Amino acid sequence: MSAQIGVTGLAVMGANLARNLARNGFTVALHNRSVEKTDALLERYSDEGEFVRTESLQELVDSLEKPRRILMMVKAGQAVDSVIEQLEPLLEAGDIIIDAGNSHYEDTRRREAALAKKDLDFVGIGVSGGEEGALLGPSIMPGGSKRSYDALGPLLEKISAHVDGEPCCHWIGTDGAGHFVKMVHNGIEYADMQVIGEAYDLLRTGAGMEPAEQSKVFEEWNRGDLASFLIEITAEVLAHTDAKTDKPFIDVVVDAAGQKGTGRWTVVSALELGLPTSGIAESVFARALSSQADQRAQAQQVLAGEEDDVEIPETFVDDVRQALYASKLVSYAQGLDMLTAAAGEYNWELKLDEIASLWRGGCIIRAELLAEITKAYAAEDKPLNLLLAPAFSKAIAQTLPAWRRVVSTAVQLGVPVPVFSSSLAYYDGLRRKRLPAALTQGLRDLFGAHTYQRIDTEGTFHTLWGEDKSEVSAD
Repeated sequence: MSAQIGVTGLAVMGANLARNLARNGFTVALHNRSVEKTDALLERYSDEGEFVRTESLQELVDSLEKPRRILMMVKAGQAVDSVIEQLEPLLEAGDIIIDAGNSHYEDTRRREAALAKKDLDFVGIGVSGGEEGALLGPSIMPGGSKRSYDALGPLLEKISAHVDGEPCCHWIGTDGAGHFVKMVHNGIEYADMQVIGEAYDLLRTGAGMEPAEQSKVFEEWNRGDLASFLIEITAEVLAHTDAKTDKPFIDVVVDAAGQKGTGRWTVVSALELGLPTSGIAESVFARALSSQADQRAQAQQVLAGEEDDVEIPETFVDDVRQALYASKLVSYAQGLDMLTAAAGEYNWELKLDEIASLWRGGCIIRAELLAEITKAYAAEDKPLNLLLAPAFSKAIAQTLPAWRRVVSTAVQLGVPVPVFSSSLAYYDGLRRKRLPAALTQGLRDLFGAHTYQRIDTEGTFHTLWGEDKSEVSAD
C-alpha cells in the first residue's frame, strides 16, 4: 500500500495527528523508534482509517508516494537533527520533511537552508491545540517553501480546525516563519494565562470569592467579550473539587508554574528585535518567581506584607473583568507587533489578518476577539498597532477607569499583578506626549558621549559636559 504521508514519533501528539490524518481519508505510514508504540496504536485505532506499519525509516520511506511527505513529532533540539540525519540519505529531490514540534525558528531556518541545497524541502509547522486539538482539529501554522505547501497544504487544511467553513491553516511564509508565529502564539498564551491568574487572585483576595463562586463568574464572562477557550477552562478548573480532601482543586495544587521554553524564546526574540513585549515578559518572570520555593518560603517570614484596611470598590468584580480584557488586548498587540517586526527582519510576508484568523479555532488562545482582530488587519487602513484600531482604541478607553482602579487596589492589597500593571504602563507609554527617555539620553551623553537629537533642529549632537557645556554637532 502506498501511503500519502508518514508520521515518525508516536507519542500522544504524533499518534493523534496520525489518527487525525487517517480519519480524514489519508493513508498514513507509521514509524516509531520503538515498534511497540506503533503496534499499540494499531491495536487500538486501526479501524479509524488506513495505516501502514513500518519498523524502520527505510521502510517508512519506501511506503510513501512521491513526493514523500514525512512528519516528525519528536522532541525539539538534537532529536530533530538526528532524525533528519537518518532520513536525508534515504530521500530524493522534492521530498518533504516536516517538523511539527515546538522547534526554535532559528533552528528551522538553519535546517531548511541546509536541506534546500540538496533539493529537499524542510517545513517547520506550528501546531496548537494540545492533544485534543491534534486529534480533532488543531490550528496549523506552516512555514517552508511555497512548493512544499502546494504538496502538503491540502492535507494540513483538511485536518485543521475550521471556523465558518474556513480552515485554521494558511501558508505563513518561508523557512522559519511557521515556527516563529507559533512561538509568538505561545508567548501570548503565557500572558493570557497569567492575567487570568491575576484576576483569580484579586477576586479571591479582594472580593473574598471562593473558587466555586468564581467559576460561575468566569462562566458568565465567557458569554461576553472575554469569550475564549482559556476563560472556559478556567471556569472548569475553579469548579473542580479534589476527591481526596474535598477541598477546591486549586488549593491542593503547588503554586509553582512550569514552562517548556517558548515563552522565554518569545521574550528573547523580542529583545533582539528591540520590541517592548512587557506583558509576555512579565508572565514568563511570574512563572520563574513562582518556582523560587526557598526564597519565597523565607520571604513569607521576613518581608512585610498585605495591608489590612483597603477599601474595595463596589464595582470591583466588573472592574477586574474590564482590566482582564484590556490587558489581554495588550498581549495580542505586543505579539502582533513582533510579527510585523520579524517580517521585516527575515523578509517574510506575514499577513496578520490570516494569522489572526487561523487562531480563531483549534488553538489554545482561540477567542471571540480574534474575529475583530482579523477585521482590523484585513482593512485597507491597517493599524500600526492593534490598540490603534478604532474598535480597540474605543474599547480600551471604556475600560481605562476600571483598569486603573484594579491596579491601584492590587498595589494597596499587596497582590502582585505584573501583567495587569505592565500592560497599563505599556498603554500609557504609547499615549504619552513626552517620555523620560529624554533624560535617559542626556545621562547617556554625559557619561558616555552617546549623543542625542534635538526636537527643534535636524542632526545629532553632543554636549561638552566636562568643559564649558557647549553643544557641538556629532554628525
